[in-house]
Amino acid sequence: MKNYTPKQIEKYKRQKYISALSKCTKNLFKIFRSGASNYESYKKRFTNLKEELNKLEKIRLDSEHSRKVDEYLEQLYKRTIEEQNLTEQQFQELKNIELSNLNRLQKLKNQKKYSKEKYKKDFF
Repeated sequence: MKNYTPKQIEKYKRQKYISALSKCTKNLFKIFRSGASNYESYKKRFTNLKEELNKLEKIRLDSEHSRKVDEYLEQLYKRTIEEQNLTEQQFQELKNIELSNLNRLQKLKNQKKYSKEKYKKDFF
């Protein structure tokens, strides 16, 4: 059996946690984009996703995008699942708002993608 260094173990846990965050945001995006989704299906699915995320050990996140996604998921869960039950009308309004919030998070991720100077083209 191979012995792993603490650094390797931490890297593995970080990758696992970040992929779980990504999975949550992708699933939420699908739920909010779907016209057929309702509050009960959202509540059930988001609760399952949150439980999967909570099973993983909470780790230190270095990237701004990952930290913001983690904060967003905590806040959204608290607002929509723990504190109140939404009517279908409220849920439809929430879908539009949260869809734009998820898009902003995605833009934040993509903004960092090509920030290196060598990728910027000078047309002058």
